[in-house]
Formats: sequence, structure tokens, C-alpha cells
Amino acid sequence: MMRGMAETYELGQGTGPLKGVKVVEIAGIGPGPHACMILADLGADVIRVERPGGQALAGGGSHMLINRGRPSVALDLKTPDAISTVKRLVEDADVVVEGMRPGVMERLGLGPDDLRALNERLVYARMTGWGQHGPLAQAAGHDMNYIAITGTLFGLGQDKERPHFPTNLVGDFGGGSTYLVIGVLAALLEAKVSGKGQVVDAAIVDGTAHLNAMTAAFLASGGYREERAANLLDGGVAYYDVYETADGRHMSVGALEPQFYDAFVELLGIVDSAPDRYDPGNNDKLRALIADAFLQRTQREWIEVFEGTDACVAGIIPITEAFEHPHLKARGTFVEKDGHVQPAPAPRFSRTEATIGRVAESAGDSTRAALAAWGIDDVDALIESGAAVQA
Repeated sequence: MMRGMAETYELGQGTGPLKGVKVVEIAGIGPGPHACMILADLGADVIRVERPGGQALAGGGSHMLINRGRPSVALDLKTPDAISTVKRLVEDADVVVEGMRPGVMERLGLGPDDLRALNERLVYARMTGWGQHGPLAQAAGHDMNYIAITGTLFGLGQDKERPHFPTNLVGDFGGGSTYLVIGVLAALLEAKVSGKGQVVDAAIVDGTAHLNAMTAAFLASGGYREERAANLLDGGVAYYDVYETADGRHMSVGALEPQFYDAFVELLGIVDSAPDRYDPGNNDKLRALIADAFLQRTQREWIEVFEGTDACVAGIIPITEAFEHPHLKARGTFVEKDGHVQPAPAPRFSRTEATIGRVAESAGDSTRAALAAWGIDDVDALIESGAAVQA
């Protein structure tokens, strides 16, 4: 889609199980947009309210895939008319999603008390890193900072000297947007019974700590050492690790259960030389044996040996190769739409199939059309006054 080309917009075009749910997104970056992408993929009508010019770090346009599925409306929230417009949108909405620093929405007159006074059933979802209260609530931060204080980042990576962070997957999207969506869906279900909405405080620190429950369980059982590459699932054992191949690529090995391990050593060709894996004193010898075996063939050759077996071994491939992986292609895990290969909606539904809606837009591409569709009848006046901007 070319910038400024969106001329029409209709509600109710989603196909997923959230068809008919109306969401007002006060645009931010990272986990908030990702959560709203999920809601839109699942069929909700989401209207994305952005500042004129868009978000500083997020950019815009069809390549910004986490903005897909909903129209972009540019409103200058420094003006009373823009604030009034958001309130009119909220009057008929089911959900508001915002990712501002605590207190910002209240100062704008768009806080939970302000908006729920207009709509008692409104679910007001707040996405932050540190949460709405606590000593760090007003501090700036990013993904790695949030996962750092939960004890999660400490254990990531197989380097004993320093932890390694997995881009922003664990915090922003694992502990952040995923838990925001869980909270929204739970609150919507409860509102059907009570007729009342509530505030969902989704903090990345809370969600990440919750994601890391298994580590807490291992610690409680006495079977966890607080160091990297020293435990069952962090590379501490030779049969759950990553190994280099002859062409400098890598294989993932997760042969934990006895029957899977037996298949692994058989296919790797070390069944007769592998020492007892349950003797900790053999771990280094077993690791060296496995590493040497993998270096004898290329990744493609090892994939042909292991793929489809019960050895729990898979080649580690970049995303461009993932697009073409036979299993993912068969499932339609990635799809091409609007000129971009992108993840298909997830999860899947047997009756109300989720589909990707409209192409991701730049700020204000659909201001006129989307506001009109949501029942705002003075859009031209808002644009003329500068409260709204049509790209």
C-alpha cells in the first residue's frame, strides 16, 4: 500500500473468534503493537491511534508487520478535540490498549477512571516494562533491563562468563504482549458475566517471571545451580546442546528421554563408543565425542539423517530458510501477503479461522475512513483544525 492510499474502511471484516470485539489502541512500540496485531489477527476491530508522524523508533508502512490488520488514525493528543475523539471511540469499544509510562494517560484525561466512567464494561489494558507501581515504575527501560531483574537473563546462554540476550523475544513479546493478550481475553470473559470491565496491568517483569516458573521449580527441588551451562536445559549436559557442523552451521540436540537418546547416538554413529551419560564424570568426554561426530558432515547431510526421527535433533536455520522449510510450508506457518513473507496468525481454530487483515499502514493513512467507520461524524473539521491528520 502506498502511503495515504487508504480510502475505505469497514468494521466487522475479521474472520477469527474475536470478530465483533472493538479495540482502541493508543500506539506505542514493541509489545503493545504486537498484542494488538494478535487481537486483530483473531478478528477484533482494532483502530490504531498514533501521533502525527508516527512513532520515533517504530517507523511505518507495509513492512512494519506488527502493525498489520488495523487502520492507522493520526490524532494530536495535545489538542482537546483529539482527546474528545478518543473518548467518543471508547464509548462503543470493548478494550483500550495503551503502553505509556505510568501517569501519562491520566494527565491526558484518558486514564482508566476517565474512560471507564464513559463505558463501564471497558477493559483497560496497560502495557509497561516495570508495571504501574513500584520503585522503578517511572524509570525508562527496555527488554533486557526488564528480564535482567527477574533472574531470567542471568541464566540465558551457554557462556559461563556472561549471559546472552535473545533479542527482545523473552521480555517484550514473551512476558509482555502475550500476557497482555491473556489478560484482555480473561477480562473480556469476566465482563460478559459481570457487565463490568477492569484494568489489566501487564508488566514485562511480571510476565517474564511467570514464564520462568520452571527455573523456580528446579531451584525449589534443589536440582538447579545458579550458573550458566550447568543444568539440564541450559547446555549443562552434552545431549541437550548446540553443535557445529562441517560447513560452520549448527544442529540443535534435545535428546533428553532415554528412547530419544538411544535413537540419537544410533543415528550419530556413536552408539558403541558413547560412555554412560548418567555418570557426570563422563559429560565432557561425551560432549567431545558428539562434537567431533557432527564435524564430519555438513548441516544439510545431518538434517537428512535426523529429520523426521525421534532423536530430537534439528538444524538451526535463519528465518529466510525457515520460510521454505517443508514442514512450515505444509502448515502455512509463514504466508506471503501484500508483498511480504510474514508469520500467519496463531493459534489456529477449527471453525472461526483467523486471517491477516489489512496491510500495515503509516501513521494517519486511514484517519478519515476509519474515524468515519467508528461513527465520528465531524472528521473533516478535526482534520481542518489539526486535531487529526490524514496522511
